Amino acid sequence: MSMQITEAFVQQYRNNVFHLSQQKGSRLRGAVRSESMKGKNEFFERIGSTSAQLKVSRHSDTPQIDTPHSRRRVSLADYEVADLIDDQDKIRTLIDPTNPYVQAFMFALGRSMDDVIIAGGLGNAYSGETGSTPVALPITQKLLAATEAAPATPTNLNVDTLRKIKKLFDANDIDEMIPRYIALSSSQLYALLGETKATSSDYAAVKALVQGQLDSFMGFKFIRTERLPTASYIYDGSGNIALAGTTLSGARSVMAWAQDGIVMAVGQDMEARISERDDKSYATQVYARMSIGATRLEEAKVIEIACKEA
Repeated sequence: MSMQITEAFVQQYRNNVFHLSQQKGSRLRGAVRSESMKGKNEFFERIGSTSAQLKVSRHSDTPQIDTPHSRRRVSLADYEVADLIDDQDKIRTLIDPTNPYVQAFMFALGRSMDDVIIAGGLGNAYSGETGSTPVALPITQKLLAATEAAPATPTNLNVDTLRKIKKLFDANDIDEMIPRYIALSSSQLYALLGETKATSSDYAAVKALVQGQLDSFMGFKFIRTERLPTASYIYDGSGNIALAGTTLSGARSVMAWAQDGIVMAVGQDMEARISERDDKSYATQVYARMSIGATRLEEAKVIEIACKEA
């Protein structure tokens, strides 16, 4: 065989593009109330509870009971991402990355959507006639993850804390027909999977954890996300989040909520465009955008849990 046969060897390259590990889009969008929106700000009107008055005599005056009204403001924020692909790039790489770029941008916008939802649930809401009054999630809606045996010793998420979350929702008279969710990270999921009560057939509604996933338990649907923030919390000797006491730093802020307790307003849904840029040597531009906002509609329907991670 000729020694020059190597000159005829063909170098073959795969024309597949693989996305590296990442959260592929939004995980929380379907777990909150979604509304379309036009304009810079949108107001959502709220009606509170009222009470009936006992009628004590015949032909008595009709009582005038004022019905409490309030509102919440949602403001739109714009998100966008773009990149350029030169025709020469396609020649040199032997692939056309246009469609994978679009997919990657959709993934990125979906992650930003989850960030907006989390910030809307745990951060300040804005109330008042003009929507200028900040409303923080009250301390009474914040819990320290701990066991019943040691309520003032911070732990990761556990069954005892799940029971406290459910108790607080029930005490707030949250309609049990409204789906309830808990957003947690891999650390909390790991801790729960180690809990006998959460995985035992004697306790769990979902008995098969073949894939290592704890899907639903105690009336909550679990959604894993690694985008939850960390924060410092102060708790007292009884294990309650307080204004003074012991500081827990770097705790994971786990969020529990009833579906309509958080609203996401969509001004412009995720949209991608592919166009030619004559000002960039006729390169192909891949562009994606969205305009969204989110807020907490009702404090009683959102609970923040401080979880100590190992």
